[in-house]
Parts: sequence; C-alpha cells; structure tokens
Amino acid sequence: MDRRRLLTLLAAGGVAGLLGAGEARAEFPFDTGSSGIVPPVPGVTPDFGPKTPIGPGTIQGLPGDGNHMALTIDDGASSETIGGFIDFARITGARLTFFVTAYYPGWLDHRDALRPMVDSGQIQLGNHTWDHPDLTRLSGGAIADQLNRCKDFLWDQYGVDTTPYYRPPFGRHNAGVDAVAADCGYTVPTMWYGSLSDTNTVINEGILLDAARQWFRAQSIVIGHANRPTVTHIYDQLMDIVRERNLQLVTLNDVLIPPR
Repeated sequence: MDRRRLLTLLAAGGVAGLLGAGEARAEFPFDTGSSGIVPPVPGVTPDFGPKTPIGPGTIQGLPGDGNHMALTIDDGASSETIGGFIDFARITGARLTFFVTAYYPGWLDHRDALRPMVDSGQIQLGNHTWDHPDLTRLSGGAIADQLNRCKDFLWDQYGVDTTPYYRPPFGRHNAGVDAVAADCGYTVPTMWYGSLSDTNTVINEGILLDAARQWFRAQSIVIGHANRPTVTHIYDQLMDIVRERNLQLVTLNDVLIPPR
C-alpha cells in the first residue's frame, strides 16, 4: 500500500487503537474490523510500566522483561521519507526515536510538523552526528565537533537536549570515540538488535518485510533509515507484524532511566 492510499484509508476511519496504550493487548492500526481512528491524547503519556535504570555504556536492546520494541530511524537523507514517518506517527500514535544527521535539510523542512510530537514525547530525537562520518577515523576535536554541531542544531530547532544517547555512524565506535562522546554528554552509545536492511543502494518491500519478521521482537532496538521512500509503502504490513506479536512501540525515554 502506498503512502497516499494509506492516508486515505486512515482518514476514512479504517484504523483503530493508539499504539502503546498500555493495555494487556494493545490495539494497533490497520485493524479492518475497527470503527475509527483513536488519535493520541494531547498531554497524556501512555503508561509503559516502571522504567529501567541503565548505566553508561553501549546498549543494543531494552533491558528487562516486557513486550516493548524501540523502532529507531537514522539519517534523514530523504525529506519525503521523514515526512512519511511523521504522518504515520501523527495519525496512528506510533512512538519513534529518530537519530538525526543534522546536515540533511529534511529536519528543517519538517520542523513545524515534527516539533509538537517531540514536545509531547511521542517522538524522541537522538544524535547521529552532523554529517555522518566514520568517527573512528577522526581526531578527538573533530569527533566533538560532529556531536556538538548536531547537539546545538537539535537544541536550537527542537528545544531538546539529546544526551545521553548517540548513535555512531555505521555503528563504528571505540573506547577513544566513546570517551570524547562522554565529554560531550553522550555516555550511552545506542546500537541495535536488528536492522530493516534498508541501507543498500537498491531495496525493495520484500527485503524490508523479511527483516521485520526476523527482528521485530520483544525488548529489541531495531534500526531503520529515512533515506528512501520504500518503507512508506508498507507501514500497514509492518504494523501487522507488531500487532501479531503483541508488541508496544516505545521511545528510549519511555522505558529507560539514563545514567546521571
């Protein structure tokens, strides 16, 4: 289903269920037996249960027991795809974490639409550097510049302090990179349990869905990318997998207490 058809279906009342509503069995969108849209409730944060304290250091999954899943979206090379994820979150209530590469203009293109969801906590922003270099090949000063330029951009444009979570480009980091990052306030390198496999030059819907079937699991952190619009064609199928597995989409802030 393409994005235009999806939005038409949603507007017609063909979905139900606020993602992450904290119920024993959360209702999710694209349920053809539903009677209408249940939009996010302004000012109300769903209850995901007690948060889990974490210390400094790398994470690649959500600790503890539960049925949560963090869908994290990197980069932002495609402004169209950023907009697709925003529409998806706005209409369904999906909770997402964007790891922003601040150099891409889409983060300014969609600021007015995205900021209210950031303010409400439905969407969390993390640091994915200014323009996506391999940090292990940079000097300490250049690493700090990459992280601080992105940090300042997100504060200036979205009013959020994105510490302590950062995602190193290509997943490449080492003790030296982490030490510089920690000096910038980023003490939690945020990796992932599974990937949508959407970093290849050519991707198709089947590849994305196969990856989702493999990696959409309880307490997982899954990585995707806002670089190509292919994913915008299959939101309903991705959410079928979430619903079938009784998962709740969460941001990192929803379920974790970061180190002080």
